[in-house]
This record gives sequence, structure tokens and C-alpha cells, in this order.
Amino acid sequence: MSALPEPVNPALGRILVIIPTYNELDALPKILARVQGSVPAAEMLIVDDNSPDGTGKVADEWASEHAEIHVMHRMGKGGLGAAYLAGFAWGLQQGFDVLVEMDADGSHQPEQLPSLLAALEYSDLVLGSRWVDGGGTENWSRNRQLLSKGGNYYTKVMLGINIEDATGGYRVFTAKALRALDLHEVASQGYCFQVDLAWRAMQRGLVVTEVPITFVEREVGTSKMSRKIVVEALWRVTMWGLDRRVHKARGLLTKGRESGK
Repeated sequence: MSALPEPVNPALGRILVIIPTYNELDALPKILARVQGSVPAAEMLIVDDNSPDGTGKVADEWASEHAEIHVMHRMGKGGLGAAYLAGFAWGLQQGFDVLVEMDADGSHQPEQLPSLLAALEYSDLVLGSRWVDGGGTENWSRNRQLLSKGGNYYTKVMLGINIEDATGGYRVFTAKALRALDLHEVASQGYCFQVDLAWRAMQRGLVVTEVPITFVEREVGTSKMSRKIVVEALWRVTMWGLDRRVHKARGLLTKGRESGK
């Protein structure tokens, strides 16, 4: 007999798991069933970018049979960041209290979601982290691990944030936190989108907690990771970091002039 999922605090309110999809025909049914088994109280929103393989049709079929599953059809492939922003807007409008980012390919294990939700007791944003004690990856090459760890270290130094895994995409927000992030100003995509939201949360004084997860490399379908996504993240983090240093230097200069009066 399989273990029952950990209980989720009813005080959290309504939970929405947002699952962006593009050509996830084989993976989607599996992840939906796993979420149902791990957090039965959660509702799900599938945000499909007009997948050519018929993922949207499968999503509609599941939604017709399960009241807790909703589907948003977008006109075309608009990117991960835009999909999540659309999902956040819909979830906030519908009155959800907790909104979750989750990949459709199984890399983010639904069985670990109760642990992330439990951390909301003392947090505004909970990050599923590969690079804190207890976290890790499965089926990753050494080079990919070094790329991820190096990118996160660079982000930590450039932006001055105490986050070990700012690029991870398995995370849980309170509705209050999302409303504080000025989401209408977010234009970044991919890994950079995740860094952007985490940095905004830190800048606004929100409580950000990292909970260890094991990221599992997808078994079916094709990875959406590309050189373009990595380059965008590197460029934006560099620009944000330089801008941060300029503002800091100006602040110190102003203080120095005032103290010399």
C-alpha cells in the first residue's frame, strides 16, 4: 500500500497549481493524477500554448471529468514567464489564496508539494531548492549541475540575495505575495523569470524560504531549455546587478556629502 500524502493545513485556503504546457501530451495525464494523489484539496490550471501535439485537447478532456481542473488556451507559444503571469492573473481573479508553479513533465515531484505548502506557515514565498541541504537532482550530467550551481552563485553575488536556488521553477506563493510583486512590470522569461520574481520578493521584504527538493530529469518529451534562455538570464542578471551597484554607489556618495556638511 502506498503512503498517504501528508495533510495540508486547511487554513491555507484555496490552492491552485498552475501547469504550463507546450507539447506535453504524454506527460500531462501523469502529472495531473500525481497532483490529485498528493494534494487532493488543490485545484489545477493547465495553461496550454496551442500545443500542436493535442495537449490542449487532452487537458479539456480531463477538465470535463474533474471539477478541480481548469484549462486556459493561449493563441501560441508565448513562453514560460508569460504563461505563469496569465495563470497568476486568473488565479488571483478567481480568489485563490495559494498559487503554485509546477512543470508538466514530472521534474517537479507533486509528492513533495505538501512540504512546500507546510512552509507557508512562516513564509510568503517558498522555493523548492535543489542546492540546499537535502536537495538535489536525478539524471543530470556533471556539466549541467555545474552550470546550474554556477549560475545561481553568480545570481547570488550580482543581486546580493541570500538564495541558493533562484532559478528553480517549483515554488509556492501566497496571493498577498504575488500582489506585492508588480507583476505587470515583469517581462523576463525562462530561468530569468524565476530570478526576477525571487529578487522582487526579497526587495519588498517578503519572507522567502527554501525547502529541499529532488529535481528529476524528464523521462518523456523534449526539454524546453535552450541556449537563448541561458543567455537571456545571464544578460539580465548582469544588467540588474550593475544597476544595483550604481544605485548603491550613488547612495553612499550622497550620504558622504551629507555627512561632510
